Amino acid sequence: MSTDNLTKLKISLESKARGQHRTPLFKIVFISLLVLTLVTFGAYWLWINWLRPPVEIRAIKVSVTFPSRALTILNASGYVVAQRKAAVSSKATGRLEHLYVEEGKAVKQGDIIAQLENSDLQAALEEAQASLKVSQADLNNADAELDDATLNFNRQKVLKDSGSVSEQAFDSAEARYKKAKAAYRSAKYRVDKADAAVKVSAVNLDQSYIRAPFDGVILTKSAEEGEVVAPMGASLNAKAAVVSMADMKSRMVEVDVAESSLEKVKVGGPAEIRLDAFPNDRFEGTVYMIVPTADRSKATVLAKVKFDKISEKVLPEMSAKVSFLLRPLREGENRAFLGVPTSSILKRGDADIVFSIKEGMVMATEVKTGKSWGETTEIISGLNEGELIALKPDADLASGRRVKIKE
Repeated sequence: MSTDNLTKLKISLESKARGQHRTPLFKIVFISLLVLTLVTFGAYWLWINWLRPPVEIRAIKVSVTFPSRALTILNASGYVVAQRKAAVSSKATGRLEHLYVEEGKAVKQGDIIAQLENSDLQAALEEAQASLKVSQADLNNADAELDDATLNFNRQKVLKDSGSVSEQAFDSAEARYKKAKAAYRSAKYRVDKADAAVKVSAVNLDQSYIRAPFDGVILTKSAEEGEVVAPMGASLNAKAAVVSMADMKSRMVEVDVAESSLEKVKVGGPAEIRLDAFPNDRFEGTVYMIVPTADRSKATVLAKVKFDKISEKVLPEMSAKVSFLLRPLREGENRAFLGVPTSSILKRGDADIVFSIKEGMVMATEVKTGKSWGETTEIISGLNEGELIALKPDADLASGRRVKIKE
């Protein structure tokens, strides 16, 4: 082998040796940098998630709401009350023979609700009618007698003037005429009396029928067939009222308004009515009356709110809540929507975001917003009902930040 070849071989071996010497140093540097990166990242993660104190924020749940909530200036509670109602009783004392209604039945004014035993009253009416017929017959006889006496008296008067009849005969004819005239008047008075007796008997018989005083619905029954009813319950074990009824068209909500808030309520002002029985329904209303007296024990004034459109499912004595509104609701404003406070929405570029709170951390969530109602904004997409979000978040709040919710 030549010397040149040996030289080349030597250099090659030296270069290889130098390369083998550099490789461990490179690995050490690489590993050191990797470990440093991991340690830095771990320290940063620990700082972000555990070591850095959490931010105190206020939170609110996403909920379904109504536009009226943003327009409400005052809330009050009360009950549905029929303004026209009655405990229907009998004017006469008697045993209840028939009851023609049940709870919930609609009746018209004058409809017969119940009937007392009235066979004696029916007989009394028939007797009075017969007496009237007798009196009318007597009146007819008296009328005929009066006609005959009048003709005879006139003839005797003509004869007396001509001197063809004695004074005694004329006086007798005149007396008969006056007597017949008096008898006619007496018979006429007896007819009037008999006619009045018929009317009294008819009224007594009619009072044995208990009638509806107005159009309405039967609410309760207070007596059953076979029981004795009497005016004011005067008789022993007697029922004072047979049924109670109400005019369902007169239903209103009566609420107590604090004296300090009375200036916010105006007659004719708009209102929204909510019933505990139907929490998802809203009824438009109008302030009908503010009763001109105060309750000194509660420092409240009674206000009556009528339904703009009444529903058959609204029943008297249901508990209700009334929201007095700043203005009447427009078309479509009675629709429920998913809403959040406007202050919980931040602008990031062209996107609207809110900060959802999950497991003690906040996450930026992009949302699509709709209309704004005062301090409430409609959420079309991006959130679900019941989610917890940050209220009035800081502009520098970032996703992943630990938070503590203020009580």
